[in-house]
Amino acid sequence: FIRQLMAGSYSLLPLGKRVADKVTAIIREEIEAIGGVEFELPVVHPGDVWKQTGRWDDVGEELLRFRDRRNTDLVLAMTHEEIFTLLAGELSSYRDLPQLWYHFQTKFRDEPRAKGGLLRVREFVMKDSYSFDLDPAGLDVQFDRHYDAYRNVFRRIGTDAVAVQASSGVMGGTESVEFMVRSSSGEDDIATCAACGYAANTEKATSRLPAFDDEAWEGEPERLPTPGIRTIAELEDAYSFASGAQQIKTLAYVVDGCVTLLLLRGDHDLQEQKLVDGLGTADVRPAHPDEIKDALGALPGSLGAVGVTDVPIVADPAIEGRVNMVTGANQDDWHVRGVDVARDIRVGRWMDMREVRAGEGCSACEAPLEVKRTIEIGHIFKLETTYSDKLDATVLDKEGVE
Repeated sequence: FIRQLMAGSYSLLPLGKRVADKVTAIIREEIEAIGGVEFELPVVHPGDVWKQTGRWDDVGEELLRFRDRRNTDLVLAMTHEEIFTLLAGELSSYRDLPQLWYHFQTKFRDEPRAKGGLLRVREFVMKDSYSFDLDPAGLDVQFDRHYDAYRNVFRRIGTDAVAVQASSGVMGGTESVEFMVRSSSGEDDIATCAACGYAANTEKATSRLPAFDDEAWEGEPERLPTPGIRTIAELEDAYSFASGAQQIKTLAYVVDGCVTLLLLRGDHDLQEQKLVDGLGTADVRPAHPDEIKDALGALPGSLGAVGVTDVPIVADPAIEGRVNMVTGANQDDWHVRGVDVARDIRVGRWMDMREVRAGEGCSACEAPLEVKRTIEIGHIFKLETTYSDKLDATVLDKEGVE
């Protein structure tokens, strides 16, 4: 069926090509049934268009950039929002709308870790479609039609796909739905509720946690010597009063060039896509040790936010209102106990940024959630005017207003 040429690059052999052609035919039938018109757009794009939408800088190293002999910036397309929107700029009247355009085209993504088979490949064929409407109501109609069309596609090819709420990531917009297939070899986790049908990618999922009845602590926080202790688990093992749920995990990240502290409950993990979505910037990375030392005076393992006033602090709501907490003292080999979050930490922003776990309460009905490994096989977005604004794709309405 397939043969690997190099990591993330595969040849389709005759049997593989027959399978791909059958899948393509099914997709084409379902998209044209909802009004889709087929195009074929270039793979090589001018870099200026991607700069105009901001994605030249926002997309990381996955975007393949190069220069031609005239030293012009070019892109090997990983998706085609910009180019379809440029074409939509030729529409001039509300009478030209709605439109639904699609194509099957090769995409390139410089994945850092190409996997086995056709997962996380660097070169692949994708069907992508783009709708253009006069108002949000038209967008809603097209989105719902795509949802049904994708359901039909997966039913016809015999795939049991689960539709989940998802992050829009670098695509932009406000709402998106992923279609996932359960598989132990997948790379995405989804949280599902058997009781009410709630389903979301863990990049988007929320859950309910039981309230904590913290034991009161009288007076100011107390410094605690913790020589050699660098992890939540080590501190938990050393002190009976420092369970993971009673600790504050402090992570140092650089956000838009500024060292920022992220606070979570000690037994919770950061979901980085939630952080990116919540902050509204993709310029996010873990801080380097020297950056952390310069900003806070200590290295990871002894970090905390008590008394910190000159570094932005973002905290997860799971620690809001908590008392008698334990955290780093911003001095190597020292921690602090008896921390009252409201009193002792100047939180600049509260934001859900933790990853949900199996067994936590469903945010819709409180029944226990399941978390399962999956493969993403489809994704639909409400991009709204993300690209039409930046590329000046407008029409005149009935009153002659742009």
